[in-house]
Amino acid sequence: MAASYKSFADLAKVQVEGTDYRVLVRPNAHSSIAVIAPHGGNIEQYTSDVARLVAGMDFNLYLLEGIRQTGNYAALHLTSHRFDEPRCLALLSKCDHVVAIHGCGGDAHQVLLGGLDRPLKQAIAQAVVEVGVEVLMDGHQFPAIDHSNICNRGRRGIGAQVEMTLGLRLHGPREAVAATVRSVLLSCPGGV
Repeated sequence: MAASYKSFADLAKVQVEGTDYRVLVRPNAHSSIAVIAPHGGNIEQYTSDVARLVAGMDFNLYLLEGIRQTGNYAALHLTSHRFDEPRCLALLSKCDHVVAIHGCGGDAHQVLLGGLDRPLKQAIAQAVVEVGVEVLMDGHQFPAIDHSNICNRGRRGIGAQVEMTLGLRLHGPREAVAATVRSVLLSCPGGV
């Protein structure tokens, strides 16, 4: 079902906010950094949790969370280059740095980095490797280089996508990864 959506408007025609999904927008007027989980809740497990840990109370936070009993991914996974939920776009329009937290399959403890903000990706990669997690920056299936990808929709038109494998999210040091990403963002202009 979700594979047929061309935009959030298509999703909203058949899915009901408050029944199938919920949206959390927590703006922070003192920050130009946004942390988002557009496939949170039961769409891609633990991505909301990681996004909350990265954002803390210092950064803007956006979550779209699947809350259906079953079938969240099939019903709610709006592809990132089609993700145009209006509240998310409004938040990102005020932010210079965007980090999107995602989940992908795989048993290995890996982070696959994408997006057009190469310096931010490199800083995140270096920090994540230091906590013992393998990082792939290129040559994987989630490059997030489309300008319409939600991670690239902030004021500067570039951002970072952090794809965490299922193995990492379920059994790996996801909190340590979140802490390292947070640390990198705290050192960015517009951080705290």
